Amino acid sequence: QVQLVESGGGLVQAGGSLRLSCAASGRTFSTYAMGWFRQAPGKEREFVAGTSASGSNLYYTDSVKARFTISRDNAKNTVYLQMNSLKPEDTAVYYCAAGPLFYANYESRWDYWGQGTQVTVSS
Repeated sequence: QVQLVESGGGLVQAGGSLRLSCAASGRTFSTYAMGWFRQAPGKEREFVAGTSASGSNLYYTDSVKARFTISRDNAKNTVYLQMNSLKPEDTAVYYCAAGPLFYANYESRWDYWGQGTQVTVSS
């Protein structure tokens, strides 16, 4: 069982940066791939980025490549999403998830979810 708690969301102007954190409970964090999803109002949840259990393999959806960076600290049971050059279209609730495959871009392949943190980017 893994419990996930996101933090770090907020309101930022376009072009700004935010860093999201996701703290995990449980001793098996380092065995799970971790991912970030987002859901904008009226839209389906979208896979944003993923990292393998070791952190050596990363995946990004095209719309965030070169702007977002996913990383993890297994000693701290935490995964991060550094978001730079934010755009209004990045506005969404961001969720972290734990599962077996770091590149799985659909929700059903992820086992555990956080409650989400709101990111709002103003123009």
